[in-house]
Amino acid sequence: MKLLDTTGNGNSKIAKTQALTSGIRLAQLSLHPDNELCPGSKAAECIDDCLLYSGLAKVYDSINEARARKAEFFKTDESGFLDQLRRELKNFLKLCAKLGLIPWVRLNVLSDVAWEKYGIPEEFPKINFYDYTKRAARLLKTPPNYSLMFSYSGAAKYHNQVLKAFQTGVPIATVFRCPMPETFLGRDVVNGDQSDLLNLSHPGKIIGLKAKGPALVPSETNKFFVVDHTNREIFENRFFKQIPLQKVA
Repeated sequence: MKLLDTTGNGNSKIAKTQALTSGIRLAQLSLHPDNELCPGSKAAECIDDCLLYSGLAKVYDSINEARARKAEFFKTDESGFLDQLRRELKNFLKLCAKLGLIPWVRLNVLSDVAWEKYGIPEEFPKINFYDYTKRAARLLKTPPNYSLMFSYSGAAKYHNQVLKAFQTGVPIATVFRCPMPETFLGRDVVNGDQSDLLNLSHPGKIIGLKAKGPALVPSETNKFFVVDHTNREIFENRFFKQIPLQKVA
């Protein structure tokens, strides 16, 4: 079982990112998420509207079956999983060197594993790693070649995570049910649907992402994870009671 998709086409966002950025090659790892592999999802109340069920995964059960097998491999044989991941990263690095391309890797397409705890980014200083995370404690604590963006939710249990993330100045990814606003939580909103690597270059900004998959339809399960006209004022009022506007502008 191969872990990494090194084609750059296994995920629509990754495909867009690679198409818009010359001189790079992207690889990605998609693990089937749950409260163990994505520990922030419970407080954020986002697991039911995860991108797990968007794109081709809505059509082909085999996609999520493959993700589940990889996740089970990681949980039941962590050492074996990490050994294989290292081998595949070495091969990817060789491929990029042969093609004269800069390697970029996203290991948490759907999960939120702290790969820095396993020493993976440190072992591959010539590879650029990036991810989104729902754990503010990870921010600004990763190796220089591992960049993180924070993923927003308006859930009350997640509020302290949001406050901590805003103090770091990292880009904050937020899902909007269109139309996308010009500002949110006192920060400018930039379109984040084109390129993940471009998103990394917007510290102090809100990275606006259009709702996809189950999140397109308002429901009880996405009323905190997706921002629209029904909840935006509630989220902003809660936020500004804790952090004055001038501190996050």
